[in-house]
Amino acid sequence: MKTSIEARFDTMPVAVTPQVSATVTPPEAPLRKLVFSGATMGTRYAATCFAPEGTDTTKIAAALDAVVTSVDRQMSNWKPESDLNRLNAAAPGTAVALPQDLLHVLALGQEISAASGGAFSLETGDLVEAWGFGPAQGVVDQAAAQRLAASDDPGGLELDPTRGTATRQGACRIDLSGIAKGFGVDRMAAALEQFGITRYLVSIDGELRSRGLKPGGAPWQVAIERPDFEVRDVARVVALRDGGIATSGDYRHRMRVGDRTVSHTMDPRTRRPVDNRIASVTVAAPTCATADAWATALLVLGEVEGPKLADRLGLDALFILRGAEGLEAIEVGEI
Repeated sequence: MKTSIEARFDTMPVAVTPQVSATVTPPEAPLRKLVFSGATMGTRYAATCFAPEGTDTTKIAAALDAVVTSVDRQMSNWKPESDLNRLNAAAPGTAVALPQDLLHVLALGQEISAASGGAFSLETGDLVEAWGFGPAQGVVDQAAAQRLAASDDPGGLELDPTRGTATRQGACRIDLSGIAKGFGVDRMAAALEQFGITRYLVSIDGELRSRGLKPGGAPWQVAIERPDFEVRDVARVVALRDGGIATSGDYRHRMRVGDRTVSHTMDPRTRRPVDNRIASVTVAAPTCATADAWATALLVLGEVEGPKLADRLGLDALFILRGAEGLEAIEVGEI
């Protein structure tokens, strides 16, 4: 387990041997900085990239908007007509045909759920709604929350990739808020690469993914937010290259319930909001969807089991905890 996270720049000495002739590499064509943004999933998406002069920006903008719109249309809990809500509306035991992207995200969610011992779960839709963080925001249904905490519904989700269907085995509704934005970021990256763009930073809210370096060789710099309830500030800045990064925390979506403050992240094991000292977890991974889901899972696991599992699995993660004397950090791997 590491005790510090640094942006590292690896260099290798190059031996130069005199030659009679040498191949001269032509200079790189001038690149133009392009910036795109728009609304999606109740927040904003953004993309900064470098492309050759003359690149058709209209087509790139349309492609980015199309992919985030598609992800939102498939995976939103807020849109009654989404493919996810078609699945949630179907009676348990009913196979529902779904788009491939949604099936992929469901399968990835199941994989991370198994690897995290159930700390990450897709079946938290009813919990999120009961605690006032769903479409009926701010309304806590105490009776429903107590009923869900005591429920013995076995749940379960069966996927059939061959037929392209998913079947809920229990009454629990599926919620993808811990993975869908990350997948949307991955789809934005893929959209840019279809245009031959290999230098970019794309994001949806606090989920980001990058590839390549800026012209001149500088890495993409990403700020990790300080988990402060009142002020938006930066905890640290890291260099991100060829991968995704995501943060889950308790400091943005929260509400007062009785004499305590609860956050929007649910612990699938207790069927209640998470209750531990972790203020935020940031994870870096090859894809943003993976980083997004693992950030949630490690937050749920807490300050002891979270770092322990991250270290065992070789995950790169930064845990920020609330201590008696302020914020504390636990760092695993390298971001």
